[in-house]
Amino acid sequence: MSNTKPDRPSICDYEGSNYRTEFWENQGRDYEDKVERVALRRLMPRRGKRVLEIGAGFGRLSSEYLAAYDQVVLLDYSFSQLEYARAQLGTSEKFIYVAADAYALPFKPAQFDGVSMVRTIHHMQNVQLALQQVARVITDNGVFMLEHANKQNFKAIARYALKRQSWSPYSREPYEFVELNYVFHPQFMVEALQQHGFEIEKRIPLSWFRAGIFKKLAPISALVGIDSVLQYSGLLLTPSLFLRSHKVPSGSPTVSSINLDADPDSLFVCPESGGPLTREGDVLYSPKSGLRWAIRDGIYDFKVALNEQ
Repeated sequence: MSNTKPDRPSICDYEGSNYRTEFWENQGRDYEDKVERVALRRLMPRRGKRVLEIGAGFGRLSSEYLAAYDQVVLLDYSFSQLEYARAQLGTSEKFIYVAADAYALPFKPAQFDGVSMVRTIHHMQNVQLALQQVARVITDNGVFMLEHANKQNFKAIARYALKRQSWSPYSREPYEFVELNYVFHPQFMVEALQQHGFEIEKRIPLSWFRAGIFKKLAPISALVGIDSVLQYSGLLLTPSLFLRSHKVPSGSPTVSSINLDADPDSLFVCPESGGPLTREGDVLYSPKSGLRWAIRDGIYDFKVALNEQ
């Protein structure tokens, strides 16, 4: 856990962790990885310019977005996770790497016609603030692809009925089952998105066979195949839900400034002041706040300003 700014929610920080090797690689989660890719492909638009992947981590899903978008901006609070992602994905202009706080995104408004959050919002202590930031940086009609842990899933319903858990899967409020790990009622998330100007287009239930017993009884390929079909069922009772929404135009004129040919520096503003930044070697300087932000090993580092270290 991290909380570098007293006026901001606590952050689940994977800095220096072995999340990739201890949770994903060779840990029996090939099924989860594959069904999430299936769902993500179904949510992506046919074509887009630039997508922001919030909570990109070590880049597990990042290359998937190239099927629809020309450029992917990987954002994570963990610098070390992004270092691994960059080592694997390379230094192509198709990828930009940013270490930053999702509660204070360091981007100018309307820089992305796509935003994704997969296995990320369940760590968010303040969902409203996170969605407010997404709404600021996405264009009108931009597509928002969101995954969230589902409070109202089969297992939770059964355990509650058998009095093996105290919290109700039917109540709307989020439930924190481990510090900075939340499950959300499907309707809570729909209403939260609507409050920030998003219109729901599609919801996909997945990970039908997450329980270990299923993985012992059938090949992963068979489970993925069946899961892919059940994703069309509309039964929102699985441990994970994917949503596609778009930002509804507000009626007031907004200008999308997506220019893939521009210098990547032009994407950014100071996350503390919102003011412009100027380049000074490997540093971005904010005349408004006086803060300096490093560019280290090809990663824009907005985690902690150089003058605050």
